[in-house]
Amino acid sequence: MAERVGIVGVPPLAVIAELNRRGDLIVDLDEPQVAAPMDQTATRIPRVYCAILRTVVLNCLHLRLDRVYIDVGPGKCDGALHVAEVLADMLEVPVIPTRNLDERPFGNPLCTASLPLMDKFSRITRSVQSAAAHAPLPVCTPVCGFWGVPPRDFSLLAPFPDATHVFGWTRCMENKTPADLDLERQFDPDIPTVFFAQSFCAKSALAQHLAGKHPRALAIDCDVTPGSSTRAKIEAFLELSGIEPARRSPA
Repeated sequence: MAERVGIVGVPPLAVIAELNRRGDLIVDLDEPQVAAPMDQTATRIPRVYCAILRTVVLNCLHLRLDRVYIDVGPGKCDGALHVAEVLADMLEVPVIPTRNLDERPFGNPLCTASLPLMDKFSRITRSVQSAAAHAPLPVCTPVCGFWGVPPRDFSLLAPFPDATHVFGWTRCMENKTPADLDLERQFDPDIPTVFFAQSFCAKSALAQHLAGKHPRALAIDCDVTPGSSTRAKIEAFLELSGIEPARRSPA
């Protein structure tokens, strides 16, 4: 019988393949799934944890799930390891820690395609729910780059032009190798690049470090939602780099 299964991070390909075979409904707990105040998580997880892990807990407070798979290895973070313990005590269903050390590359057709960046990220995060190979897409000539993790609020991505190449852990995510640090560290020094991490995320150290090595970089972070000042910084950076920001709606 098909089940409703929550995932956190990028579980190993073998896990996803088995869920696909069973026909289970996969729910990405890293993404907002419920309309509820984040403050409801305050008794379960500290406010200084990143908004992604707080979102995981918020979703689990409200969703009916049959099982949860959570990556607690180097492809996620130590915070997820501790959140797994919180969820195991909080939920009445199995919470199964995994460590994704997969090395088989699936490629990055979405990261290098010409698509609205919000659409690109939506497709990348959805691709985690399938063990199938990626469909090929033409590679665009990039005008700028975005390095980092998928933001909790995709409206952060609205100002970027379609010809934005994606780097960092998001590229590892599409490649289905979330623990590939060599891939995560890659960037293109020839294009202006925004380096992003959620506030309180350990990856903010790498974002800042790599931004310092890049000749034209902006390092930013935000918590639950990006404020107007964060969006203004991105738009100003793009304009100073000779790039017209996209004027699409952030909604």
